[in-house]
Amino acid sequence: MKNDVIIVGAGLVGSMLACYLSKRGYKVSVYERRPDMRKSGYVGGRSINLALSHRGWKALKEIGLEEPVSKIAIPMTGRMIHDLNGNTNLLPYGRDGQAIYSVSRGELNKLMVIEAEKFKDVNFYFDQRCAGLDFGKNIIAFEDVNTMQRSEAAADIIFGADGAYSEVRYEMQKTPNFNISQQHEEYGYKELQIPAMANGEHQIEKNALHIWPRKSFMMIALPNLDGSFTVTLFAPFKGENSFEEIKTTEDVNRYFTKNFPDAVPLMPSLKDDYFANPTSSLVTIKCFPWKYNHACLIGDAAHAVVPFYGQGMNCGFEDAKELNDILNTGKDWEAVLNDFQYQRKKNADAIADLALYNFIEMRDLSGRADFQLRLKIEKKIAEKFSDKFMTHYSMVTFSDLSYSEAKKRGEKQNELLDKIMAMSDIENKWEGNEVMKLASDWIAANNN
Repeated sequence: MKNDVIIVGAGLVGSMLACYLSKRGYKVSVYERRPDMRKSGYVGGRSINLALSHRGWKALKEIGLEEPVSKIAIPMTGRMIHDLNGNTNLLPYGRDGQAIYSVSRGELNKLMVIEAEKFKDVNFYFDQRCAGLDFGKNIIAFEDVNTMQRSEAAADIIFGADGAYSEVRYEMQKTPNFNISQQHEEYGYKELQIPAMANGEHQIEKNALHIWPRKSFMMIALPNLDGSFTVTLFAPFKGENSFEEIKTTEDVNRYFTKNFPDAVPLMPSLKDDYFANPTSSLVTIKCFPWKYNHACLIGDAAHAVVPFYGQGMNCGFEDAKELNDILNTGKDWEAVLNDFQYQRKKNADAIADLALYNFIEMRDLSGRADFQLRLKIEKKIAEKFSDKFMTHYSMVTFSDLSYSEAKKRGEKQNELLDKIMAMSDIENKWEGNEVMKLASDWIAANNN
């Protein structure tokens, strides 16, 4: 096996991949366009807090990082729905004890770099922009973003882990038969903040992901260790209730007082935050092949997804783990990278589709009584037939099922739930025997 590896991108996936490959005895060099976040701090204002779940934890555990990451993670046991009148309703994510975990992107990235550098033969080079790639010779050109000085580095294997707007992928686009689709949503997002109380405590329920669903737009809030919440407004760029409606401080006050009245008193720096932070875009990127010669894309560079299933990071971490699993077979790098791209492509496409649908669920459906009832029924069926039926959310978030299989099963289970929700007077008889009998018959017919 070849020994020298270059990873372009010192983000979450690049740092994790460095740990996995170092454990296998490879010499790993990681090049990053941004400055060293351990020294300069992480640039905030445009990041969405991360939701770490089962797949991510499993990948972290294999490289010994489960325990240090757990120290900066806050469990969220469900969605806390806020209606226009300020009423709240907690919708649990899974069974008792199951949770997803809020983690600051900046804090996690710093921790991952610190931990990766503890591994043998892992070296980081910051302020280095990928400026070209010779796939035949496995040579990458870099440009120092401060001095503009150019340099070259060579390796046996090259990974592009440099995010949704990957320079490595841009170079790969120049190779024969490379396919790519890039879909920007008509929605953008803006980061805001709910600060901690004077005593450092959280102003609202700490162990929940808060959602203010308003049909065509929404706001969410995830807890931070310092007692604050990172708040994100998702809204259309244009049209009704859009970002283009908000031009002045008076517009900010009107928009938020009208749509999120219970949140406004919690956000004393709302107006300053709104104009200080950029309005960022949402993009889904699908491409193939991920591999060309001895270079390969991984993480967002291969499959950027919108954040509405909380699986972008978890999917990228699972990439690194599954690559390592394939390396365990003893195959050569050519076969490993080929297996990797075919194994992960269908799952990356599946979670991209699921994430787009979950945006509709979060902003349009989660505040509706009929949808909340549907989730209760689905959960009740899963509890009664736990060996044969899982909620769709649990398949994606709390299981080892591939994303593609979870998507397929979820679509099938929707047929059952549609039948149940179409029953007359379902609001009053959803806990009765008739519903469970229908579920039992369906499960028996579809689990052979």
